[in-house]
Amino acid sequence: MRVSWKWLNELVDINLKPEELAEVMTMSGVAVEGIEYLNKGVRGVKVGLIQEIYPHPQADKLSVCKVSVGDAVLTIVTGAPNVKTGQKVPVAVPGAVLPEKKIERAVFRGLESEGMLCSAEELGMDADKFPPEQRDGILVLTEECPVGADIVPLLGLDDIVLELELTPNRADCLSMINVAREVAALTGGRLKLPEIEKSGTSQACEALIKINIQDQDLCKRYVGRVIEHVQIKESPLWLKQRLLAAGVRPINNIVDITNYVMMEMGQPLHAFDYDCLADKTIIVRRAAAGEEITTLDGQKRELTPEMLIIADAHKPVGIAGVMGGLESEVTAQTKTILLESAYFHGPSIRRTSNALALRSEASLRFEKGVDLEQASLAADRACQLMAQLGAGVPVAGQVDCYPQPEERYPIRLRLERVNSILGTDLGQTEVEKILKALNITILEKDLEGWHVFTPSYRRDLELEIDLIEEIARLNGYDKIPTTLPYGATTQGAKNAEQRLHDRISEIMVGQGLFEVITYSFINPRHLDWLYLPSDHELRQTVVVSNPLSEEQGIMRTTILPGLLETVKRNINKRNKNLKLFELGKVYLSSGFPGERKLPQEKWVLGAISTGKKEKTWAYGEENYDFFFLKGVAENIFISLGLPHVSFVKSEDNPSLHPGRCARISVDGKEVGFIGEVHPLVLEKYGIEQRAAVFSLYLDELTGLVSEEVRYRPVPRFPVVTRDLAIVVPEAVEAGQVLGVIKDTGKTLLNNISLFDVYRGQQIREGYKSLAFSLTWQAEDRTLTDEEVNKLHREIEAALACELGADLRR
Repeated sequence: MRVSWKWLNELVDINLKPEELAEVMTMSGVAVEGIEYLNKGVRGVKVGLIQEIYPHPQADKLSVCKVSVGDAVLTIVTGAPNVKTGQKVPVAVPGAVLPEKKIERAVFRGLESEGMLCSAEELGMDADKFPPEQRDGILVLTEECPVGADIVPLLGLDDIVLELELTPNRADCLSMINVAREVAALTGGRLKLPEIEKSGTSQACEALIKINIQDQDLCKRYVGRVIEHVQIKESPLWLKQRLLAAGVRPINNIVDITNYVMMEMGQPLHAFDYDCLADKTIIVRRAAAGEEITTLDGQKRELTPEMLIIADAHKPVGIAGVMGGLESEVTAQTKTILLESAYFHGPSIRRTSNALALRSEASLRFEKGVDLEQASLAADRACQLMAQLGAGVPVAGQVDCYPQPEERYPIRLRLERVNSILGTDLGQTEVEKILKALNITILEKDLEGWHVFTPSYRRDLELEIDLIEEIARLNGYDKIPTTLPYGATTQGAKNAEQRLHDRISEIMVGQGLFEVITYSFINPRHLDWLYLPSDHELRQTVVVSNPLSEEQGIMRTTILPGLLETVKRNINKRNKNLKLFELGKVYLSSGFPGERKLPQEKWVLGAISTGKKEKTWAYGEENYDFFFLKGVAENIFISLGLPHVSFVKSEDNPSLHPGRCARISVDGKEVGFIGEVHPLVLEKYGIEQRAAVFSLYLDELTGLVSEEVRYRPVPRFPVVTRDLAIVVPEAVEAGQVLGVIKDTGKTLLNNISLFDVYRGQQIREGYKSLAFSLTWQAEDRTLTDEEVNKLHREIEAALACELGADLRR
């Protein structure tokens, strides 16, 4: 926001220099990013009247002008193509100073020139803010400029601009009046706001225009005023100066007045050619699919149903809050205008502006929020200026379409809370003085504090804490006392869950697996690729309301898609031997559709292996298959002190091979699954080699893992090793046999391992042979053969009874 120092001084009494005021405002939270002095060193430049022009006798591209500067008539040679007799132009007389240039008499092709005619750029002004014909030529002044007058005050070059860097919550300071209110609150200066002639509704105006707001969620208020006998002409010099200082290009008196009011009050306005509106009707609605409009910049734009438009009875005439339409543009032939002053929904305007890549001063203000209550007053202010400047005759009254007036509620402010938050010792009188400076109305006062009502232009003040922040700003952040922290201190440390995650990561890396991190957002098609039924719990997804792309449309409910995608990308780059893991969260929707509940977030450890370990001189080839990954999982449980782990065959996971899948349980509690990825799933992901995966639910493991470390001495007595070979039906799993052996052997069974599985001619069909190595050891004695033989007989009996096993002879 560019703030004109001269304009600001007309609105509020200021007893500070610009630099001092900038410091005060910055320290209060309204940062002044820079201070620009518009005079870049111009001195001695006067208003001149061109009385005569004739060609230079020695040069075809030069002209000789006789120019009156009041006390003298000068002969000036110029190459400007736009000079005409009777024009008033800036004249740098001999001795004048321009930015980085001093003007002296000079001779051009034998003819002396007594000065120079100046362009806007040569005066240090922004040439882009002037009509095209004046950007490369001489700056042509208005008729009101007196001949011989100093050009600096006439063009506003004696002004100073404060460039404000506003935070999103201070949209109110996008207007000169509200900046003046801020300065008055900070400095105690007297406000001098313009007196506006208010108008109410009248039958005269209502008979000329009809307003219908169809989409009231995007437009809460629409005020229309009609101005007749419009005369389109150049704006007076003072109005141009104000707009140029604010960074706005002057166009004509009607457009300039609407821009002036926008800069003054923060309310964007738009003028339609009244005679171009079909049925003299304004309809505020969403665009229909396929509708188009040619905007004021001459571009044809396609509209979507998410965009709010202003339409007449037949067609769109403007994009609400962004830009008007070319067909209803105010031109030199316009005789009657409809003036729009409205309140549009900020997020809707932002989305429309971004979609069309069309930004404007109006859209900027609507995006950040304008004052709903001043829409009517801003229209009256514009009509007042049009009448004063002879731009038109306003029709009495206005049409104010305001279907549901805004309800605003008082805020409770407690003195004790103010001092508690700020660490101050302010009294009621001091707080009330600050509230009054901010135009905050005190509705009720009691011993604890106040009930207050905030001004409508401060839409950022909604809660008690907002008011406390304002009190801190106005009282001065530097007045908040410096105190040492007090209270109980705690030692920072990771909790049990975080320590478990760190241990698991170390275990996985220690086994040679590489950690990957994939997106928590996935494409919904992954759930189809995993062949999950429609009623599967993993389809209870959290949908992202504004995804960056379709690839990130939902939150993941399983960690498998990211791992499979990583494998696919690596294989495509000829990296086929992979051992990967990821420790991350999955997200499950909770409740029924429509309920506003947070999703369930669960920590999961996922791992995937595929390919093989290549043969070397020291080690043989090893496949990264199901059994490799099962070993990785077993090492995790052993390292965490969880020996009672079982792998139970499962066929209910549609993403895994039905014959190579198992549920993982600890002490009878299911904590995950392991298996080989189903061939159809691999086909969907474009993976042409077998892959195994496991997934562990870490939230379930957290309560099972003990951080207490227990040690026992190394046994002094020798171990006894015996082999056991049995024949069991094919349906019997090795895990079942291990369970029976462990339960029977009890504490004396030190270790057990399966070292052979055999199916062949010596084993009848439908059976298999399992061979185990059993290690026996006691901590207090040497075991005898009789003790070990007895235990073996008990194990053999238990296996025969429970599993129908026979000893292999």
